[in-house]
Amino acid sequence: MTHSIFRIITDSFSPIFWRLHLYALFLLAFLLTAQVVAQSPLTRSRAQLEAEKAAIQKKLREYDQILQQTTARKRNTLSELNALNQKLEARLSYIGTLNREVLLINREARAIEDNIRKLERDLATLKEEYAGMIYTSYKLNTGVNVLTFIFSASTFKQFYMRLNYLKQYGDARKKQVEQMEKVAKELEVKQVALETKRKDKERLLAQERSEKENLDKLKKEQQGIVNNLAQREDELKKDIQEAKKQQENLNRLIKRVIEEEIKLAEADAKKEGTRTTAKSSGNIPLTPEGAALSSSFEGNKGKMPWPVESGFVSKRYGTFPHPTLKGITETNDGIDIQTNNGEAVRAIFDGVVTKITTVPGMGGTVIIRHGDFYTMYSRLKTISVKSGQEISAKSIIGTVNADRNGVSELHFQTWKGLQVMDPSIWLSKK
Repeated sequence: MTHSIFRIITDSFSPIFWRLHLYALFLLAFLLTAQVVAQSPLTRSRAQLEAEKAAIQKKLREYDQILQQTTARKRNTLSELNALNQKLEARLSYIGTLNREVLLINREARAIEDNIRKLERDLATLKEEYAGMIYTSYKLNTGVNVLTFIFSASTFKQFYMRLNYLKQYGDARKKQVEQMEKVAKELEVKQVALETKRKDKERLLAQERSEKENLDKLKKEQQGIVNNLAQREDELKKDIQEAKKQQENLNRLIKRVIEEEIKLAEADAKKEGTRTTAKSSGNIPLTPEGAALSSSFEGNKGKMPWPVESGFVSKRYGTFPHPTLKGITETNDGIDIQTNNGEAVRAIFDGVVTKITTVPGMGGTVIIRHGDFYTMYSRLKTISVKSGQEISAKSIIGTVNADRNGVSELHFQTWKGLQVMDPSIWLSKK
C-alpha cells in the first residue's frame, strides 16, 4: 500500500512540478512583452497620431482667427475663400487622423482579446491541474496515514526521498494557487484594458461624426462664397489687373536694386582686385564673406523660418487658374501669406538691408541681401530696420498691413542675382 501511495505522488507530482516552472517562465515573458509593447511601433504610432492631431488643431485655431478677421466686414472676398479652403483641408486631415486612430485602437483591442483568450486557456489548465492535485491529496488521506507512509520506508534514503517528495508536493500546491491568482489578476487587468479601448473607440467615432458634420457646413459655406464671388466677375477681373501692375512695379524695383548693386560690386572689384573670389548667375562679384553667406543660404534650403510665425500660403508661386473665374489665370513671382492683423514680419536669414521703400498698392517694402541671394518683404504697415543694417535670421523687420477688407497678407519673394525663384522651396514645412 505504501508503495502505491509513493507511486501516486511521484506520478502526479513530476509533470505538475515542471509545468509550474514553465508557467513561471511564461509570466516572466509576459511581463517582458508588456515592456516591449510599450515601446512597440503601435505605441509610437499612437504618439505620432497625437502629435499630428495637436498640430492640425493648432492650424485650425490659426485659420479660425484669420477667418474671423476676414469676415469682420461681412463681405465675401477671395481672402475669405482662401482661409476657408485652408480650414476645410485641415478638417479633412483631422478626420483622416481620427480614422487612423480608430484603426489603431481596433488592432490594439484585437491584441488584448488574443491575450485574454490565452490567459483564459492557461487559467483553465491551471485549475484542471490543481483539481488533479486535490484528488491526489484525497487519495492519500483515504489510504495509509502519511506518517505511516514516511516511516514505513525500508531505508533511510527512501525515508528522506518520501519526506522530500511530500514537502515538494505541498510547495507545488501552494505555487499552483499563486500562479492561478497571478493569471486571474492579469486576466482582470486585460479585460479592463479592453473595455477602455472600446470606450476610446466610441469616443473617437462620435468625434469623427461631429467633425464630418462640421465639414459639411464648411463645404456649404465654401460654395456660398464661390457663388457670391462669381457674381462679381467684373470687380475680380479689375483686381487681377491691379495686382498684375503692382507685381510689375515690384519686379522693376528689385531688378533695379540688384543691377545697381552689381555695378557697385564690379566697381569695388576693380579697385580691390584679388579680393573678389566668385560671381553669381546675376554677375554679382562676391567677397569671401559674401560667398560664404551665399553658400550658407543655399545650404539651408527648405530649413528657413517663415517670414511670419502664423498663417498660410494664400497665393502660390507661378502661374495658376483663378479660384472662381473660369478661363482666367494669375501669375505670382513670389508667395502671398495670409496672416493675423499686425503680425510681426521676420527676416528668414542673416543678411544686410539693401532697400527700404514704399510701392503703390503694396505698402512698405524691405529688400535684404544674403550674398548673391535677395529676399523681399512687401505689404508692410511698419518698418523697424534701416538701410545698410546687418540683421540675423528671425530679426523683426516690421509688421503686416491690412487692406480695405481687413485682410493681412504678406507678399514675399526670393531672388538669386537677377533670377526670381520659388520662395516656398527655401522655407521649412509647417
